[in-house]
Parts: sequence; C-alpha cells; structure tokens
Amino acid sequence: MVPKIQLNINIIVFTLSILVVQAASTHKHEKLNSKERLKDGIYARNANHNEGGHHVEFDHEAILGSVREAEEFDTLNEEEAKRRLGLLVIKMDLNNDGFVDRPELKAWIIRSFKKLSEEEANDNFDLADTDSNEVLTWEEYLLNTYDTDNETSVSSEEIYSLENDKMFFFGADFNKDGKLTREEYTLFQNPEESPEMAPLVLKQTLNDRDTNKDGKIDFKEFVGGEAVDQDKEWLLEERTRYEAADKDKDGFLTGDEIISWAVPNQEQIALEEVDHLFAISDEDHDLRLSYLEIINNHETFVGSEATDFGEQLENMEHDEL
Repeated sequence: MVPKIQLNINIIVFTLSILVVQAASTHKHEKLNSKERLKDGIYARNANHNEGGHHVEFDHEAILGSVREAEEFDTLNEEEAKRRLGLLVIKMDLNNDGFVDRPELKAWIIRSFKKLSEEEANDNFDLADTDSNEVLTWEEYLLNTYDTDNETSVSSEEIYSLENDKMFFFGADFNKDGKLTREEYTLFQNPEESPEMAPLVLKQTLNDRDTNKDGKIDFKEFVGGEAVDQDKEWLLEERTRYEAADKDKDGFLTGDEIISWAVPNQEQIALEEVDHLFAISDEDHDLRLSYLEIINNHETFVGSEATDFGEQLENMEHDEL
C-alpha cells in the first residue's frame, strides 16, 4: 500500500506535469493564413480589448513582441523573469531618465505589434517555402493553404477566399517577379497594417459589403447580415458607430472612411494597453512608471513560471465550482 504522504506527493507531481504541458500552449496561435485573415495580426489584438475581458497573454506579447518569448517567460522562475524584464525596461526608457512614461510605453508596444506580425509571417513563410529558397511562389502558397497547387482544384466553398488571397498575394509582389520575399509576404499576410496595401483592403471591403456595387457603403450594408434578430438598442449603437465613421456626413462611407472603419486602429489598441498597464502598475499615480514599479509587477508585463502556475490553479478551482 502506498503511504498517504507519498500518494499526495505523486498527485502534486502529476498535477504539475499537466500544468507545464498546458503552460506550453498558453500563447499558441492558430495556423495563420489569409483564409483566416480576420483572426490575424491587428484583428487579434483588437479582439483582446473587445471580447469580454482582458487577456493576460496579450499583455505579455505586447511587451515582448514575440509569442515564443512569451512562452519562454512562462517557464522562468521569478528571479530570472525580473532580471530579463529589467533589461527590457532600460530599452523602453528612451530618454534615460529612470522612468517609462506613457508615450515611451506606447512606442514600445507599437514596436512589439510590428515584431509579432513579422514573427507570424516568418513562421508561415517557413511552412510554405517548401524548397527553402527564401522566395514563395503562388503554387507553394496554394499547396500549403489549399492542399493543391492547381487553382481549378479548389473547392467551390473556398473560391472566394482564393480570389482574395490571389489579389493580396500579387498585390504584395512589388517587384512583379511572381514570387514573394519574406518582406513581401509580411505585407501579404498583414495588409491591414501596411499603407501600401490600403487600396486592396478597400477593394476587399467593398467586395464584402457593397451589395449594390455603387462604390459606397450605406447603413444597411454597414450592419449587413448581423442586423438579423438584433434589438433596437443594438441598431442604435451601430447607427452611432456608422455616423462617427461618416466623417464628411454625406450619409455614406467611401474611401478612407471605409478603411478607417474596417481596420482596427493600431494606435488606439496600443493606447488601451498603456491605460491597462498603468492602471495596474502606476502605484504612486505620477503618470510614469519607475523601473521598480514595472519589475514589481512583472507578472503583468511578462509573466513567469509562478504566475502561470497560479493562473492554472485558479482556472482549475473555477472549473471545480
């Protein structure tokens, strides 16, 4: 018979092993491609501020600018997590005054957003570049995304996605050689974040919403199929959003108005993240963060093994209730 103490130790070890496995997948993203474009990049960031609560993983990625680094921090002990965060804080402090103010933190977060997009794009580029020659052909992309290198073999349900993909793929091919470099592929995967791709984002949005093909979006097209079974309050809220997007007050959305509505504002997302981090960490309310304030709140900024373990236990306790 196993002694009770030994049995309890075995249970703890088993529980820890489960939590370590779970921690490894905390920051995992879905396989990204343009068929799921609305889940990628800037849209994913916007969702973290608009879909019921704030995600701890988002805080860590907004500071570290890397999903992989965020996963690594989840495995660090508290001392090492604080040490590494301290090195980052020095870089955040652009004027070297010993504090990180709001503009400095915002600039750092926007930098992190760019790095996250590049990391996602590089990962996907490596998957699709089957001959590892550092350029991606349309056929390689088709094979990786649609499991065929022949457009005519794509199912009817995927034709619309294929057409959009093709438009963005060759739109990002700025040297017109029929292939994408890593830099061009980043534009292809994240066109919403690239001014050079704005005309294509506008075209896609009109294709999606401009049902009467007049080159404008009226309120009915603005709400689209979402208006079905919605109450009056929802419609009033959407009307307010529509009128705010209609900058020239002509009753329609056109051009830049459509782009501003369709693409989440990256600067605004960064500002919301700054507000969130300051609310937690600015302990003396002087509108700037000392190095110590940031490091004392390392769980919020970058996490650690202890933080992740605590979150997992909290989730387990919640599930048991």
